[in-house]
Parts: sequence; C-alpha cells; structure tokens
Amino acid sequence: MAGKKEKKVKKSEKFEVINRDLSWLSFNARVLQEADDDRVPLVERMRFLGIFSNNLDEFFRVRVATLRRMGVLDTNAKKEFGYDPKKNLDRIQKTVVEQQKEFERIFQEIIRKLESKGIVLLNEKQLSKEQGAFVRNYFQTTVRQTLVPIMLDKKSKMLNLKDKMIYLAIKLSRSTDRSDFRYALIEVPTQVVSRFLVLPQGKSNKTNILLLDDVVRFCLDDVFQIFDYDVLEAYTIKLTRDAELDIDDDMQQGMVEKIQRSLKKRKLGQLVRFIYDAEIPPDLLIFITRKLKLENNKNLIAGGRYHNFKDFIKFPGIGDASLQNEELPPLTHPDLINQRSILDVIRKKDVLLTFPYQSFNYIIELLREAAIDPKVEHIQINLYRVGEKSRVVNALLNAAKNGKQVTAIVELQARFDEENNIKLSRKLQDEGVKVIFGVPGLKVHSKLLLIHRKERKKEVLYAHVGTGNFHEVNSRIYTDHALLTADERITTEVEKVFEFFLRNYERANFKSLFVSPFNTRKRFIELIQQEIHNAKRHHPAYITLKMNNLVDEEMIRWLYRASQAGVKIKIIVRGICSLIPGVSGMSENIEAVSIVDRFLEHARVFIFCNDGKELVYISSADWMQRNLDHRIEVSTPILDTQVKKQVLDMINIQLKGTAKSRIIDREQTNRYKGEGKKDLLRSQIEIYNYLKKLKG
Repeated sequence: MAGKKEKKVKKSEKFEVINRDLSWLSFNARVLQEADDDRVPLVERMRFLGIFSNNLDEFFRVRVATLRRMGVLDTNAKKEFGYDPKKNLDRIQKTVVEQQKEFERIFQEIIRKLESKGIVLLNEKQLSKEQGAFVRNYFQTTVRQTLVPIMLDKKSKMLNLKDKMIYLAIKLSRSTDRSDFRYALIEVPTQVVSRFLVLPQGKSNKTNILLLDDVVRFCLDDVFQIFDYDVLEAYTIKLTRDAELDIDDDMQQGMVEKIQRSLKKRKLGQLVRFIYDAEIPPDLLIFITRKLKLENNKNLIAGGRYHNFKDFIKFPGIGDASLQNEELPPLTHPDLINQRSILDVIRKKDVLLTFPYQSFNYIIELLREAAIDPKVEHIQINLYRVGEKSRVVNALLNAAKNGKQVTAIVELQARFDEENNIKLSRKLQDEGVKVIFGVPGLKVHSKLLLIHRKERKKEVLYAHVGTGNFHEVNSRIYTDHALLTADERITTEVEKVFEFFLRNYERANFKSLFVSPFNTRKRFIELIQQEIHNAKRHHPAYITLKMNNLVDEEMIRWLYRASQAGVKIKIIVRGICSLIPGVSGMSENIEAVSIVDRFLEHARVFIFCNDGKELVYISSADWMQRNLDHRIEVSTPILDTQVKKQVLDMINIQLKGTAKSRIIDREQTNRYKGEGKKDLLRSQIEIYNYLKKLKG
C-alpha cells in the first residue's frame, strides 16, 4: 500500500489533527443548530431533534462502546492508539451533557412556538374531562394489550432491558403511608404503537398531541388496579448497549450463522449509557442502577421527562403549510424524459442522476427494462442497504423469473441492517438469484450495477457507479450521484470488480477506477503529489474535495504538504473532519465547510486541477482508513464533458453557499459562513433550481 514510509511524522513536519470523536460531536452540534434555527419550519425543527437524538444513540452504540473496549485493554492503550481512550470518554461525557442541556432548551422553545401556532404538546395532567375519556378509550383499545408490566423487588433478577427502547420506571405508594411502596417497569411500546396521539380538536380549535409515554402514565391506575395504591409515579429511563458485532474466524460456520449468533449477543451487549429523568426519586434510581449493575457508572446521564427523541423524526405533519418544508418534487432528467429505453440513451451518452433532486425511479425503470429485455443475459449488483419493501429487489426477482442470470453481492455486515440483509439474501436465493456474501475480511461498500446485453453477437456492458445505496427511501433524503455509462473504459473495470467477488484470490489491475483496498489510497496520493509538483513549478494547482468524513492521517498529512507547497484546497465535509484548516505553516491554504440542511449530504466528489485539465471523480469512499484499506470501494472518473460540467457546477454552488454552510476550524465553533450577511445562498435549493433548468 502506498505511503507506508509516511507512517511516522518527521520531527520537522507540523502535524495536528482534531480527535475524530470530538469532531463527530461537533457535527451533531450542527444538526442541533438546525433545530435551533428560526429559519427552519417548526415541525422540521422538531424532526431535527429526532435526528440529533438518533445520531447520538448510534454514536454511543458504536464509538463509545469501542472506546470502552480500548480503555480496558491495558495501560499501554495511549501508546497503541495515540490517545488515552479513558480521557477521551471523559471529554465525550462532558460534551454530551452540555449538548443535552442545549437540547432541552431548544425543545422547550419549539414547544412554546408551536403553541403560538395552535399546536399544543400536552402531558397527562393537562387533559380535559373529554380528552381524558378519549385517551382512556384509546388506551383500552390500542395500547393496553401491548403492555407487559414487570414487578420489581429485592429478589428480582438482574434487569435485562432492550437497547433503543424507553421504559417507565414506576413507584407505587399510598398517600397515607409513603413507606409502603412497590416498584415496577413498563416498556413503552413505540415499535407497535405510534409515539404521538393527536387528540380531537374540540371547541378550542387547537391541535393537541399526547405522547404515548403520557398515555400510559394517564392510565397507570388501570394497569395496576389490583393494588391498593393511590400515588402512581412514572419516570422515563433508557439505556444504550454496545452494538459492535464479534465475528470469530470459525471456518466451520457460514457467514449467515456467524452474523445471527453475533446479533443475539448484541441484544445483551455491554451497557454504555443510561439516561434517566432527573426528577426520578433517588431510591428508585438507586434500585434500578443496582439491578443493572451500574452503580457509580460514569455513563449515567440525567435528562428531561422524555427520551428516545429519535421518534420525533416522525413528528406528525400538522398545522399550516408554513410549519413544514416546501415540497421539492423529484425532477425528471432531460436525457431520460419520454424515452422508450434507458439502455438506448446510455449507449449513446453518459447520464448523471443526482438524488433526491432527480427521481430514483429511473434506477427502478432501468432494472425493470433489463428484466424483460430479451437481449439482456446477466445482471450483477451490490446490495449494502435496501428499503423494507424494495422495488429494486422486486425488479431483480422479476429478472430471475424471466430467465436472466442475476448475481447479487449482499453485504451481511451493513451495520444495523444485518437482519434485514439476511432475510433479503434468503428471499433472493428462493427465486434463483445467485447470492454472494461479500469478501472475507473486507466489507463491500461499493455501489455497482452491471447489465450484460447481447448486441449483434457481441456483449455490451452497461454500468451504474454511485455514491449511495440502492435504497429508494434514502434516495429521497440523501444527496447522491449515480453515473450510468456504457463507456468501456469504465464498464470493463466494473466487470473486473464483480469477477473479484467470484474469485477473490485473483487481484485485477485497474486503470480508470480506483478500487479499495487495491489502489484508492495510492492513486489519490499520486494526484495530490501531482498538484504539489505543479504548484512548485508555479503552474495552476488546486484540489476540491467533498466527502462525509475526513479522518485518515496519511491523507491529511499529504493535504497539509500540498497546502504548504501552495496548492489551494477547498473541502466540503459533512461529518468528521480531523484536518485543521487555516493554520499558519501547516494548512493556511486549506478552507473547509460543512453543509447541514434538509437533505443529508452523502455524495463523495474529488476534483484535481491537473495543470488545467481537470480530473473529476465520484466515489463510495470517504477518506478513512476503513474505506481506503478494509472495504471494497469504487471511485470512477467522470469522462463525459457534459456530465463533468454538471458535477463541477453543483460543487461550485455548494462552495458559494452561505445559508447552511458552517466553517470548520480548530475551535469547532460551527460559525455560519454567511454570518452577518443579508443575501444568503442556500446551496441545496440552488442545486434543485439548477437541475430544474437543465436541458438535454
């Protein structure tokens, strides 16, 4: 692998990075900024609270869990990893507690502003007589049968609570004798019942909403009616478990069996966070934490009355139109509109689809066409994540039923989609699809589709190389690019990637594509070195990068060297950015921004000046060690002049953006690029308008 000699930093070389976990928390702070932004419609602000909460859950399940594992290894952890995992956990804890306070402030502010718009989030103590009757009836018909109360006492076994769920910790007592009490626990059934109950409007013309937690609270007397207690208190608790899968090297077991066994272990994973209502009585909190063996645990976090705000991603779309984002209907593509055959179009010219601005239906239609085209013989595809009721999968099944050879590379280790992908693989196999479970030791993260078609006794290949998954639901939220091409310089090498999945003991050579773990790192370093060379010769030299995460220290080191040589570098990074821009003597020629807006920026684009002959690539890979060295990732050059111009235009719009761009700096202040300016450019809306005006 290229750059191995660069593992150690020269003493004379200035090299600093931001810790990846603290940088990630800074990214999630940008999500929280959206919830705090008055320019964002109120219902959307509530949903951003849900996104923030969901992000934080996954962070604890994966990164915090990993740090805890690292911290217990031995006293040499700092030497091994370059930092002290335990101290890092302390910094994370401090930051999370501060963000939690900010979260609660924003939540209360949104509630107040919704009330001014006639939308009221009630609790169980605020219900009128009529509302109470409605809630009790709803409880009896919809909720009661889903509840499983657990009575607790000193003899109770250690609690085995589920990850990702919320529970009501309950204390039952008598107003005449508070020393006579019982404890209980109820799982709030949010997986089978909506978290939000919209109450009948009534005479006030206000829209009232009651959370499922409070529906249960209101009806606790019904649940515990066999007991003679008149004081019933309920406080929300939630825990987060280590979600990393331990997959051993037992050669006697297949990958499916290994994943299934690991998923069972995940449900009993080590506790890494316990959140509780700060109002909970101390005796109840102590009892539960002892039963969970969490006494004196640093990962106990006091919070507000409600938890699992991830459910707020689905906050009801109620109220007038101003409370939600204006709809942006997916656009037609000028080259594909009213065309009888998508394959005919791709044969003549490359096509770039950009989601969610343009319709993902074109991918479905391409697969449907291939499924019934008598000249199509074979369809090959990477499946990393797909929708629950995937039309992509249905099209593949249809192709198999039509006698086509269909090969699907299914990645069983797609985090949190493992169970779905096991079910998917069995469904495909049942219909005659050849399923390959990735490559041993490498996660398959590439986004490839290859269609083999017989034309005039010759096989012609049609390829899709993308930055995002074949997931129609995500395609409405994630910004991604998909290149459709019949250019042999690309398609023949996509075919080599699929051949590697079949015969992974053979290593292919790639000239056009960058394929991890074979040549991606090496080729990107060579391109950076070329820019350094040109800058030193006083030729034009610049680099523009867009990705989700920039963490790999070797790639950062080369960017610092390029900056010091005079190469102008602009970076758009959504999530983690360990690189520190704008530091004299190290990175003064580097600018970096992060865009967080209504769509999740997911596309990876890499642009190099190349002495005036710009090279443009789109990719499935971020610049992290896992993407460069431990996964199958594919980057493709954009060879078509018109498509290249489209990519460059969209990147330039994002670089000019001010409304939703935050400046990345050492202090992680997340200052808006357009701070203090009147005329702000919102890049996502501008890109939508740009694509709307395109003509074929």
